[in-house]
Amino acid sequence: MFPIYYHVCSCTIMSAFEQISVLFCIFAAMIIALYCPLLYIQYMDKKLLARLDAITDEEKAILAGHKDIDRTLYYNPAGRKSDVIDSSLVLQNGKLIDIRPHVRFVHFPRHTHNFVEFVYMCQGSTTHIIDGQKIVLKEGDLLFLNQHAIQEIMPAGRNDIAVNFMILPQFFDTAFQMIGTEPSALRDFIISCLTDKNSDGNYLYFAVSGITEISNLMENLILTMYSESPNKRSIAQTTMGLLFMNLMNHTEKITVSFNSYEEDIIIKLLSYIETEYKDATLTCFADKNGIDLYTISRLVHKRTGSNFRELLQNKRLTQSCYLLRSTKLPSSEIAVSVGYENVSFFHRLFKRVYGETPGEYRTGG
Repeated sequence: MFPIYYHVCSCTIMSAFEQISVLFCIFAAMIIALYCPLLYIQYMDKKLLARLDAITDEEKAILAGHKDIDRTLYYNPAGRKSDVIDSSLVLQNGKLIDIRPHVRFVHFPRHTHNFVEFVYMCQGSTTHIIDGQKIVLKEGDLLFLNQHAIQEIMPAGRNDIAVNFMILPQFFDTAFQMIGTEPSALRDFIISCLTDKNSDGNYLYFAVSGITEISNLMENLILTMYSESPNKRSIAQTTMGLLFMNLMNHTEKITVSFNSYEEDIIIKLLSYIETEYKDATLTCFADKNGIDLYTISRLVHKRTGSNFRELLQNKRLTQSCYLLRSTKLPSSEIAVSVGYENVSFFHRLFKRVYGETPGEYRTGG
């Protein structure tokens, strides 16, 4: 828990009260995410899946012979031929977020949304065409779509259970604070949602099937949405933040829009820094990916606003902060472990960035 708290507080400027509030919310959400699954894992799958599997009135009509979706559930009648699914219909009574099982047995024609959509595959699989690209979601996978993604969905079978999260951008305020300021494809995606900017990458596909902590968080998020808890929104927002933080640890599982070659390279670079920070060099990365140094240098600055050295330094210092607070290793060993052979340089750099020595940082928290 505490490394997450330090990460959140070090990446955002917060008052003491705000830090205590964040700490409490993270603690509560982690208890839910880590321990509640142990309580319901034996029956939650059956109970929750049974609820999600229930045949809806729309699906009954389809099974009875109706060949299309019920447009009145999705599209504003003022725009009969509109292909934009309207938030006023799927998010009623001032809600910032809601969920509904994906409609099965029918082809869902091409459409966009005036909100952000997450699709979580609970069971089976579904086939999506996003901006002309085919994506097959398997059990445990996640698909994030911004307001500009063009989506089409092939008919799903009875045992293909997906949950659609319909979300207004302002819901992400808490989660956005929690993921901090480190460049990432997920952070860029959230920014594009908040600004309603049509970017190169209109979707993120997370092939995270089998990653327990993510499936636990998703299941708890669904349970929270079905609950009648008075602080349901706060719990959902904090759980979403924890989900984002976990997803950022699995950058190798992310697929972005195919037309975003640059974004794909940056994801690979950030993943490389995340895992190889001790010995990482831009030359090594460029050679492995067949890119010349000049091109990758310009691309890094264009996409992140920083250069490679700054990104690497940020990762090394963030890791050193974690080790200072979570281990008893001497600062000299920590310096070497994160990639600084010159311990004196590490101490000067640390103080310049954080305003205190590694020793002061260790005892100050």
